[in-house]
Amino acid sequence: MTSQPANIRRFGFAGQRERLLTDGAQDYGLNSLERRVTAVLAGVYGVRMLGLFLLLPVLALYAADLPGATPLLIGLAVGAYGITQATLQVPFGILSDRIGRKPVIIFGLLIFIAGSVIAARSDTMMVLIAGRALQGAGAISAAVTAWLADHTRVEYRTRSMAVVGVTIGGSFMLSLMLGPVLANLWGVAGLFWLAAILGVVAMLLVGFGVPAAPRQLAGTGNLADGLADRRLRLLYGGVFVLHLALTGLFVALPLMLREELGFAVDQHWKLYLTSLLLSLLGTVPMIVLAERHRRTGGAGVLTAAVLLVAGGQLVLYTGLGGLTGVGVGLILFFAGFNFLEARMPALLSILAAAENRGAALGIYATSQFLGAFAGGVLAGVVMGSGGTGMVYAVGAGLLAAWGLLGKILNIRLFEANSGVLKIG
Repeated sequence: MTSQPANIRRFGFAGQRERLLTDGAQDYGLNSLERRVTAVLAGVYGVRMLGLFLLLPVLALYAADLPGATPLLIGLAVGAYGITQATLQVPFGILSDRIGRKPVIIFGLLIFIAGSVIAARSDTMMVLIAGRALQGAGAISAAVTAWLADHTRVEYRTRSMAVVGVTIGGSFMLSLMLGPVLANLWGVAGLFWLAAILGVVAMLLVGFGVPAAPRQLAGTGNLADGLADRRLRLLYGGVFVLHLALTGLFVALPLMLREELGFAVDQHWKLYLTSLLLSLLGTVPMIVLAERHRRTGGAGVLTAAVLLVAGGQLVLYTGLGGLTGVGVGLILFFAGFNFLEARMPALLSILAAAENRGAALGIYATSQFLGAFAGGVLAGVVMGSGGTGMVYAVGAGLLAAWGLLGKILNIRLFEANSGVLKIG
């Protein structure tokens, strides 16, 4: 019997495992284990991201009032967690392939808690930045996403990822509403202490809520395979640009609202919450359409989402319509952003070979947090020379460039080369 080439064996192995996950009784939705794992890991994501997001609408304003603050240092304070997240996502993802998801995630949460405590006790700009960087060193996103993928069947994975995305979106909405209010009551230090408490809650969920991954899913964590597929590389580039735009937005927007539009800080949450709620009128139909057109991967929906995010940035850049214009821009931005946050990792988890899923998701998460760091730094530099409007223009331009690059290179995300694994 002739042996198969390594790449055929690898994709075949992944496909066999995905088929094993779907064997059994006919099922038209998530089974009980999938529902449990999805709920618990969405909760882990949600409470941890709540700890980070609570600071997003207020940290730039807080940093701007510290002695010696500059646009660059403000950007660093907002985005510092991204560089340590980016540095450690791949090692944490590979390690989770080898020793298991749970111990890696618990260790990462301990680091996050330590960073939150340091930031809460800081009284200088440099210590604040250091605490934010240590928060980011708890780089668990890849391991959590891989753990979710380990326990969900391929045809329902987008649905599980969407639940996680909605949970993160809910955390985001709560943060934009509660962040300014709680900062007014407790100060920014109080928000960091709350982040530490939320880290403890996430540890309890991980420790008691999710079973270990099936033993047959242990893999080699091959980093080279995660980099070899150009479809995956396109997704890595996409999440980099997406989070660059998001972080840049929240470096520039709070300052623009306060300094240029005279909008009181304790009222910012009303604008954010209204925009996020209305954006769901766009996000939810896109998720439904992507599910309906799974055989083609929902390529048109993905393109529409990118255009919405870029279009929202351009509306903010024009500055037309005052607060109403800002609201319209945010609605467009979040409608596309929330869809992409759920859809892109779901696509990646299907395209990547299962035995290297942790490594691929580690690269993806690295790209995401590199984007967050780059967005903070770039926004600080651009804002210092061209004002807040140029931050939005740069974000829109980079998003458009990413979409155009995929077209020029004729990269098709929606069909696996091996023919073993199809999207949908």
